Amino acid sequence: MLRGDGVIKIFAGNSNRKFAEDVAKLLGLPLGAAEVSTFSDGEISVKIDESVRGADVFVIQSTCDPVNNNLMELLIMVDAFKRASAGSITAVIPYYGYARQDRKARARDPITAKLVANLLTVSGIDRALTMDLHAGQIQGYFDIPVDHLTGIPTLAQYYIDKGFCSKDIVVVSPDHGSVGRARNFAEKLNAPLAIIDKRRPRANVAEVMNIIGDVKGKIAILVDDLIDTGGTITLGAQALIDEGAKEVYACCTHAVLSGPAIKKLDESPIKEILITDTIPLTEDKLIPKIEVVSVAPLFSEAIRRIYEHMSVSTLFD
Repeated sequence: MLRGDGVIKIFAGNSNRKFAEDVAKLLGLPLGAAEVSTFSDGEISVKIDESVRGADVFVIQSTCDPVNNNLMELLIMVDAFKRASAGSITAVIPYYGYARQDRKARARDPITAKLVANLLTVSGIDRALTMDLHAGQIQGYFDIPVDHLTGIPTLAQYYIDKGFCSKDIVVVSPDHGSVGRARNFAEKLNAPLAIIDKRRPRANVAEVMNIIGDVKGKIAILVDDLIDTGGTITLGAQALIDEGAKEVYACCTHAVLSGPAIKKLDESPIKEILITDTIPLTEDKLIPKIEVVSVAPLFSEAIRRIYEHMSVSTLFD
């Protein structure tokens, strides 16, 4: 039984409906009655079929492919809840699209991650709940509370349950930007850390330079926040094999898997790719190498704590 001040209601857009249903089921609640469709000219239509007046509304929507449609669905749903006098609105965004556009890398670059934060805030949300932002500082782009979950404990537990801790393993960061995440993961498995030093000549093209750390004869586990086209992770895996690693596994929170990703992963030396369900996988992406673990229990517990005015950070103590 949830013990908040008012009524809690869980709604979902179309981006990851099964995930939303799993979260609602774990909370012992039905999904709210809402219809999100598209007019013939492509405009998004939102119809909320139950009262939300005074309720604590949580709307679950990953802004994954098609990114712009899913983002607009979320913004329009929030506007509908706001105009229907919801008591509070929390945007639950398991995967936050545009997170990689978090800074000006070149002259005249936009900072789209900040723009999206502005749009969400102006639409009327009171709080955001998300997981493994590409850059942690994106939390500061919001002028409202942001609860930032991490998938590392869930991913690490999978390998612990599989008995990897008893093997000669090494956790590998595919680049310098993921070192903090990989170190956290390595601590949970009580394993050493290695880093792949790479140079990226242009967007979505990665060139491996060298490996910092001992991987020879070991089982290597590559850890990243997301896999998009698969270039970074597959090149890294090949470099580890070339350096003498016995086997290579890979894991990430967000399986974007765009363009040639599935082909690259399938043909790579990676033995298994572990992902979470923040982004739904289409049938054509369900190759035997991919294993999925759910972070719905983590999100449901975070929602419960937010609703009951409890600490969310203690989830990771």
